[in-house]
Amino acid sequence: MAEPAVKQAGETLESVRITLSGHVQGVGFRPFVYRLASRHGVVGQVQNRLGEVDVVASGPAEVLRRFETELVTKAPPLSRPVVTGVERIEARHDEGFLIAASSADADARIFVPPDYFMCDDCRRELQDPRDRRYRYPFINCTQCGPRYTLIESLPYDRHNTSMASFPLCEDCEREYLDPGNRRFHAEPVACPACGPRVSFEVTGTDGALESDAALDAAIAALRDGRIVAVKGIGGYHLMCDANSAAAVAELRRRKQRPDKPLAVMFPITGKDGLDALRRHAILSDAELESLASPVRPIVLVTRRPSSTLADNVAPALREIGAFLPYSPLHQLLLGAFGGPLVATSGNISGEPVLTDSDEAAHRLDAVADAFLHHDRPIVRPADDPVYRRIGGRMRPLRLGRGCAPLELTLPWRQAEPVLAVGGHMKGALALSWDDRVVVSPHIGEMDSPRSLAVFERVAADLQALYGVEAKAVVCDAHSGYTTHQWARRQTVPVETVWHHEAHASAVAAEFARPGQWLMFAWDGVGLGDDGTLWGGEALLGSAGVWRRVCSLRPFRLPGGERAGREPWRSAAALHWECDRRWPDCPDEDGLAEFAWRRELNSPVTSAAGRLFDAAAALICGQTHTSFEAQGPMQLEAMARTPRHPVYLSLSRQRNGVLANNWEPLLEIIADTARSPRERAEIFHASLAQLIVQQACRVRYEHDIDQVGLCGGVFQNRLLAELAIEGLTRRGFDVLLPEQLPCNDASLCYGQAAHVAARSARA
Repeated sequence: MAEPAVKQAGETLESVRITLSGHVQGVGFRPFVYRLASRHGVVGQVQNRLGEVDVVASGPAEVLRRFETELVTKAPPLSRPVVTGVERIEARHDEGFLIAASSADADARIFVPPDYFMCDDCRRELQDPRDRRYRYPFINCTQCGPRYTLIESLPYDRHNTSMASFPLCEDCEREYLDPGNRRFHAEPVACPACGPRVSFEVTGTDGALESDAALDAAIAALRDGRIVAVKGIGGYHLMCDANSAAAVAELRRRKQRPDKPLAVMFPITGKDGLDALRRHAILSDAELESLASPVRPIVLVTRRPSSTLADNVAPALREIGAFLPYSPLHQLLLGAFGGPLVATSGNISGEPVLTDSDEAAHRLDAVADAFLHHDRPIVRPADDPVYRRIGGRMRPLRLGRGCAPLELTLPWRQAEPVLAVGGHMKGALALSWDDRVVVSPHIGEMDSPRSLAVFERVAADLQALYGVEAKAVVCDAHSGYTTHQWARRQTVPVETVWHHEAHASAVAAEFARPGQWLMFAWDGVGLGDDGTLWGGEALLGSAGVWRRVCSLRPFRLPGGERAGREPWRSAAALHWECDRRWPDCPDEDGLAEFAWRRELNSPVTSAAGRLFDAAAALICGQTHTSFEAQGPMQLEAMARTPRHPVYLSLSRQRNGVLANNWEPLLEIIADTARSPRERAEIFHASLAQLIVQQACRVRYEHDIDQVGLCGGVFQNRLLAELAIEGLTRRGFDVLLPEQLPCNDASLCYGQAAHVAARSARA
């Protein structure tokens, strides 16, 4: 209990009510306030009021001033408090400082925290044989551990989480109730005597090992080259020895994932924990900081030529997806194994990661040799986030565990709450009300029943947790998307937003700058307002109001959606469009060309992503792919030094849109007398120069100086950096998303921003 501050001569005691919002739930903020009050001799109380923290404090005026300042400046690392109100109240005569029970009846700015990594204090205890939580896979405190994946409802108290079924033992309860303890109201707190346990089962056998024996058996299986499905914080990982080409090949065969890169988890070694990873990767300062950050994301890093990782971890690529253990269970596995482990999502490809032990055992039984389960229920899945350094900054390619739900602010207030449901690929959704938007973690590709089921669960959960009921749904204009069809089945009004306008509005809202934008929206394909498949567009305007001003020469795409997995179709279409012959065309029976010439299932497209597919087919020989963007990723990996670009003429089409003619570039990328590397470098340089050319032409005709880059094509670091360099050199201010992925994962946020801006202008 705090000792009241001693009043000095001439001082008067005051009482104030301080209200704080922001990230103040699930981060140990109330015990921090208690300790701070005790240190200053302030008396009163602190109470959690559904997303806000209410502090009543009494003491000398100067003491209260310092106390108020340090509530923000000395707050816990995971918190981001904002003082939203300070009012002087009638003098109180409290005898100490108390932590009051949470209030559930306040209308406040609720914050649902993401899942956090294991802090250094818990890691030290985990490795200390004298500690009662030594080698306990679920150790946590107020500064670390799961949140989003175990919260059933708010306020964030133990009885509202999936830990409610684990009654605290006397020792844990003593810590939980002690305001001076770092586990005070750490809702997932537990120990070997009262908390969750791990179990190990071999596929196809009865019986299970538990606790230390389970961990030892899992490590032995991994050392033996086996594949183990491990239940983590937000779902299962499929794990195997990353140095064993045979183990990786077997995992690929069983999961039917022949080529897509596999993420690798490295043990924590050395002063900063990254020494083991340094032996395998060349790391920039930005990548080092991101890898060791509380988010603990997968970071794409350059592989060292001397690395002993199996080549088939990321075939034909120069980068690997690397990350550090972020949970105590992962720490125990990696520490004992002593080397890197493949840790890829435990799912059926494209679906959300599996979370239920019985379902995982059933659906992954043909993939995993064994399972390391645990009995702490996962309320909703959260896959690992992925980041890449582009343009000197770390940028997300996927939101997930540790960084989502992600709350952002809109420059415009929503007239009523809306649920924005995104697109079809890289599924995510956003709940938006007032000036707030909450973006969900990555869900998956929206073409399976389980993806839709998780999507519906997350949609319902976000509304329930935040206490906000959506009065409208916003979706992509493409009627074939699962999310569009789901939106139409709801009982509330539906608004649609064109695909690339959502991309553009997402960037405009994230940076909230005044004036007109020129937004380059380049991706695979998305439906445009003229009924064709866009994807190489430049849009002029601002959020809610966009006009297509530039594009690429359109061509017809034989087979439509099949071209996404068969890049040869794009390459063939470019040849046929120019009356050229491609000797190596896989269309041996001529059926694709027959259909193309008769305009059967051959939609018109202007997508830059399909140009990349064509280049990959012609340069890399990548005529068929097993995952999205496989060819373009290999094409980027092949390039090293930018070459002199090919000039691509820009002319106005009949619809008034300026378009570049890619035909001269086709001559280069189809020229087998040149090396593949040279062709890849010329291709990237030419498209970057095309972007600069379009921007300069639009600036000549319109008052524009700020340029945005959005769409999945700008995940390509080489293209993005060449474009940024060229645009900056010509005086443009260039912005690429920093808080959200530039790919389709940002569509939901862009949809919400678009309709909010549109409503604000109405």
